[in-house]
Amino acid sequence: MASAKATNPPRGQCRQCWFHAYASREAHAGLGPREDCPQCVDHMKNGHPAHMIVR
Repeated sequence: MASAKATNPPRGQCRQCWFHAYASREAHAGLGPREDCPQCVDHMKNGHPAHMIVR
């Protein structure tokens, strides 16, 4: 189960990126060694969708 910190990002932060950073084992459980997370790569390349930013 994700920690309270992982599920409660502060204002201005992306919900997905915050969760992936603080609950990394859960968020990236299906990835192999040294395999990039497709959602993380998408956010790095294309930015964060407005609906995922905490207001």
